[in-house]
Amino acid sequence: MRILLLLAPALFAQVDFNKQIRPVLEKHCTTCHGPDRALGGLRLSTRALAARAINMAEPMKSPMLLTMDRAPGQPLAMPPGGPQISEAERAVVKQWLSEGAKWPEGVEIGKPAAKPKDDQALAVRIAAKISPAPGAFNAYKHTIPNTVISYEMVPVPGGEFTMGTPEGVKGRTPDEGPQRRLKVEPFWMGKFEVTWDEYRLFMFQNLANETLGADSNVDAISRPTKPYVEMSFGMGITGFPAISMTQHAANKYAQWLSAKTGHFYRLPTEAEWEYACRAGETETANLKDVAWFGDEKYQLVGKKQPNKFGMYDLLGNVAEWTLDQYDPKAYAKPLPAGVFVPSTEPYPHVARGGGWSDDASRVRCGVRVASDPSWKMQDPQLPKSIWYLTDAQFLGFRLVRPLKTPSAAEMFRYWNNGVERE
Repeated sequence: MRILLLLAPALFAQVDFNKQIRPVLEKHCTTCHGPDRALGGLRLSTRALAARAINMAEPMKSPMLLTMDRAPGQPLAMPPGGPQISEAERAVVKQWLSEGAKWPEGVEIGKPAAKPKDDQALAVRIAAKISPAPGAFNAYKHTIPNTVISYEMVPVPGGEFTMGTPEGVKGRTPDEGPQRRLKVEPFWMGKFEVTWDEYRLFMFQNLANETLGADSNVDAISRPTKPYVEMSFGMGITGFPAISMTQHAANKYAQWLSAKTGHFYRLPTEAEWEYACRAGETETANLKDVAWFGDEKYQLVGKKQPNKFGMYDLLGNVAEWTLDQYDPKAYAKPLPAGVFVPSTEPYPHVARGGGWSDDASRVRCGVRVASDPSWKMQDPQLPKSIWYLTDAQFLGFRLVRPLKTPSAAEMFRYWNNGVERE
């Protein structure tokens, strides 16, 4: 009864497409079926293109409505990841269909609102608001503004270490050598892998209580398109590491978090990641105490023991992105401290640490994993998504904050590898 009362004005007057139907379609449908994407070959951006989803002879049997009426989780339910389109919204769509699905001539929907370019000028604006790193080099916990979600960072003192794996170690591959001495500058690193609790704030603007125009720098940062499947694949959300994102998506999350917090964050370089993982040791002797691997499964963060720097799950659970382009012969080439191998191609980039399904020989500080196009095999889009890796459910990331804040030009280089499109 309450819903009927709320809908009474709409039911006694013809539906206004722009005021009542367009918001429903743009909220729930055009991300996957709009001007820039045609999941299943269907676009709903114009009346002519939407005709496939409308049955004029029997409006209540229109595919558009039938898929909206399906409960989440059922085959062909739309939107596929839920939640279901509300009863009130479906009632308005039914009335619109029954009235002949009137669509103003020349109207195209689903076009993203114009916003400032995500470019070097944006990096300059964000850099101007970045606070210098605190003088005290201590662990800290920070709540993401306008949310109740927090994250923790631990200090990693600078120093020299031997990067690479000595010959004779079980599972060692040629790309893990030759070993070399490197100097690493001090930085903070995430105590845990970035969790879905944090990452979903970036994926879904409404969860971070963001209003367009409130912070033009945050608004201007590129963000993921709506996923067409639930990206944890039913394995867990709250407290679990975020998974299956591209390196580009991880870089953009770092930029978004920097703009939100006023702290500079980025992905770690390969050298920083391995230095933090080794924590002064050659190899991890007590692997079962610190890592999920082998016959284990995707796990909540922080349930094993931390390493000597106080970080959890650097090995196992999920592998982690680094900044570097993968070069199998990188260790034989000069690499000054703090520098990484910049991207020139979409593939491969380097992931580190091994995951929950890897055996012990692949869950080591020196193992380097090269990304591959097969990590998007199930993605039905053409071109493939620049945000999601449907077949890399073993992959996540954590961030670092260098003690020395970089220039705006350096920030731009860290956040934009420029080769995200295949």
